[in-house]
Amino acid sequence: MSRSPAASLILGTLAVFVFASAFADDVVVLTEDNFEKEVGQDRGALVEFYAPWCGHCKKLAPEYEKLGSSFKKAKSVLIAKVDCDEHKGVCSKYGVSGYPTLQWFPKGSLEPKKYEGERSAEALAVFVNNEGGTNVKIAAVPSSVVVLTSENFDEIVLDEKNDVLVEFYAPWCGHCKSLAPTYEKVATALNQEEDVVIANLDADKYKDLAEKYGVSGYPTLKFFPKNNKAGEDYDAGRDLDDFVTFINEKCGTHRDAKGQLTSKAGTIEALDAIVKEFISAPAEEKKSVFKKLEDEADKLDGSAARYGKIYVKAAKSCLDKGSDYANKEISRLERMLAKSISEGKRDEFTLKSNILRSFVSDE
Repeated sequence: MSRSPAASLILGTLAVFVFASAFADDVVVLTEDNFEKEVGQDRGALVEFYAPWCGHCKKLAPEYEKLGSSFKKAKSVLIAKVDCDEHKGVCSKYGVSGYPTLQWFPKGSLEPKKYEGERSAEALAVFVNNEGGTNVKIAAVPSSVVVLTSENFDEIVLDEKNDVLVEFYAPWCGHCKSLAPTYEKVATALNQEEDVVIANLDADKYKDLAEKYGVSGYPTLKFFPKNNKAGEDYDAGRDLDDFVTFINEKCGTHRDAKGQLTSKAGTIEALDAIVKEFISAPAEEKKSVFKKLEDEADKLDGSAARYGKIYVKAAKSCLDKGSDYANKEISRLERMLAKSISEGKRDEFTLKSNILRSFVSDE
């Protein structure tokens, strides 16, 4: 399968509810050790003094992340934050008594000016532009989260070709706003998996759907696997790693939190066992073991069938080019992976490299 036309259209056109990079924060993390190395130097700095447990800080987080992302190429401005629970000395030094506190430090100065305005990315950008002499705008970016409505819910969620994780949220819900940047990263990490959909539904707007699935609080997360379209509660943790681990276990995917394939991706235990037999077999027996590998690969379906073809092709190349083929091909693929390549090519080369490793003798 793949995603339905509705899902693909939404993915291509939607703007984010919040922005969050899947790979790293664009907000510089300050500590007692690096504060004065980063702030008061050759660029102005907006610093958020926060506490991890602070509700207002959590509400600000996605807006501040969006601000950091927008200003990351502005060499004359630094967008940063410091955890006041962990670095009390720094926060005390600059008179911080409540959270979040936002202070602007001009270029070359450690005398801050407190920000008292609205806590939206757009308002903060106006302030930073005025103080820093920049002209940066907050731009909407595509989201990897599929937005559900009453019109497309059944088409996407109840499609038995899809495993779907749905967040039922309310726009006014503080916990939903706190979860939003993490949920975006989850969707980005898994956006190369064609039959996995990370979606959300405004349960305040589509109350009938929320009631149908027993939603009474926000956010509520439900998982709709291919074989259970009644849905089941998501009860795992709400960190990025928790979500990705859950999807890997439930859907048979092999992604890390950055969306990269793990070393297990593409490998099939039944075929690996035959490959061990293949590489240890005498030359005169290899062809019969190869036929056994072909027959086993033919039994596979779905994505496993695609991986099976890679196993068979690799075994054929070992027969034709010699036992050192796998090592040489792995080296070539590693050189390719070290280059700047598309996500699709990276997945292709990683899968092939993972499978080829089973053709390398342990001796």
